[in-house]
Amino acid sequence: MRDDDPIESLAAMRHEFGEYGGVNMSIETSTTFTVMRASTLPAIFQGTHGPEGGCYLYGRHFNPTVHALGRQLAALEGAEAAYCTASGMSAISAVLLQLCDCGDRIVASDTIYGGTFALLKEFLPAKSGIDVTFVDTSDPVAVEAALNERTRVLYVETMSNPMLRVADIPRLAAMAHARGARLVVDNTFCPLIVSPIRLGADVVVHSLTKFVNGASDAIAGAVCGSTEFVLSLMDLHKGALMLLGPTMDPRVANEISLRLPHLGLRMAEHGRRALVFASRLRDRGLTVIYPGLPGHPDHELLRRLGHEQYGYGGVFSVDVGSSQKASELMEVLQNRDRFGFMAVSLGYFETLMTSPASTTSSEMSDEELRAARIPPGLVRISVGYTGSLEQRWRQLEDALAIVGLGIRAGQPAGGRQ
Repeated sequence: MRDDDPIESLAAMRHEFGEYGGVNMSIETSTTFTVMRASTLPAIFQGTHGPEGGCYLYGRHFNPTVHALGRQLAALEGAEAAYCTASGMSAISAVLLQLCDCGDRIVASDTIYGGTFALLKEFLPAKSGIDVTFVDTSDPVAVEAALNERTRVLYVETMSNPMLRVADIPRLAAMAHARGARLVVDNTFCPLIVSPIRLGADVVVHSLTKFVNGASDAIAGAVCGSTEFVLSLMDLHKGALMLLGPTMDPRVANEISLRLPHLGLRMAEHGRRALVFASRLRDRGLTVIYPGLPGHPDHELLRRLGHEQYGYGGVFSVDVGSSQKASELMEVLQNRDRFGFMAVSLGYFETLMTSPASTTSSEMSDEELRAARIPPGLVRISVGYTGSLEQRWRQLEDALAIVGLGIRAGQPAGGRQ
């Protein structure tokens, strides 16, 4: 367990006033910005003036409200700088295109979000001539064999989607750096729980849509890294964010900023409930995947790398044996017991359920799903925190009994926490 609490870094830098002394930051909705002297505009275009000096050019370049949210996320992640985008996929795409040229190689985890998998397997090789190879990044021998002199990026998720394997970030960072590559980490599942940059990662990306935002009402992303790298993304001539234009709306930036102060409370409760549910399901003989359980292969690794006060994550997966049984369970949970919603995404205050093999990982072939160890009967559950824990457990228990998964309705739960 690490001692450097990231929420303290956020609190230290977030103490700033709005334009007129408000306790919340102001929202700057202008698309373009004026200057007091004509010479300032060419200086901005030449890169000698910028937002740190109070000089803004155009909303696709930098916006004061979006820039402020970026500074807050940088503090949260222990990065020098950050900037926010219109989606998590735009953040990932921009980072990889900024770091790689035609003929370069990306080595990526073979168990990642389906959209990212499609980007790496299909889009980037076809459109940009970037070579991508997928490996089991929990196997250091396989990673070492895949890295070569053309490798520019080693790409992993802190906690893989949907199999919840935890990346050994210090080891992977050392391996990447030894070959002159950069470690890029998607930390969407683990805000506050793990701080990849403090562990050696070079760039962290987020889908802010999920836990960071928490209300499932806005699509957003972020890139955190060195000041040099973030500025390169915004370069007027070669910056992937500047030129591809995935601009975050300042109103969205303001709303997400207002939710950051209670991110720690939310993550702790997501994790507390996920651990209770996962433990009780395991005790009833179901196949449960959750890194908070001692039997998970990466339990001790997450204990060592993470900030334990925020738990082990708000997502667990359970293998119910078949896609038909998975669908049946989710339908009962939503339509009879009101336990949660059948929907993709995660990090919402209500529980969200999906069967990854047919949804969020459907970009993968049957062979690729098998290689990534994603079974057809897997149900991924993003645990919400509405209702009481015991009310939600009774609903889950009832649904499992109805679909014949060996739990009788009304059976004592045992081990209540």
